Amino acid sequence: MSKKLYIKNMVCDRCIKVVKEELEKVGLVIEEIKLGNVTISNPEAIKKSNIVEKVLVENGFELLVDSKARTIEKIKIEIIKLIQSGELERLNINISDYITEKVGKDYPYLSYLFSSVESTTIEKYFILHRIEKAKELLVYNELSLTEIAYKLGYSSVQYLSNQFKKITGLTPSHFKELKKKNRNTLDHVY
Repeated sequence: MSKKLYIKNMVCDRCIKVVKEELEKVGLVIEEIKLGNVTISNPEAIKKSNIVEKVLVENGFELLVDSKARTIEKIKIEIIKLIQSGELERLNINISDYITEKVGKDYPYLSYLFSSVESTTIEKYFILHRIEKAKELLVYNELSLTEIAYKLGYSSVQYLSNQFKKITGLTPSHFKELKKKNRNTLDHVY
């Protein structure tokens, strides 16, 4: 009999690797691991949950037991996966429809829950992550601003530039010129 653990702040492949290694060190057998959750095939070993929780916290993660917290984390993970996938230019979707489909719950409920706990809206969280991805792409200097706007699903360079300046206080070109690129880790984008 397997047991699924829900874990906060798993936002990238490196996070998956760290969680897998750390949980295996404390004797858990990983059946499946994805962003935000791990399926354990030896749930009797979880009786050491204080050790599991301690190991996760030491590495910047958190065990989620509350269903509302798990729902919020799922929203975050779906937004991050969407932006990191590079599929925004092809999808042409409304973020509320996308989240409703992926999370499987009514959007007004999800919006209320997210806002009440995170003190920001789903849309704002989505925008902040898009801008963070734009910063990353600007730092790499491999794509033009037009290509970045397209890749991130913006209708125009002007729209991306306006949103970028509103969030960062800088134009994309000014950001590119800076010696110290002010980027945030994905688990600290708010």
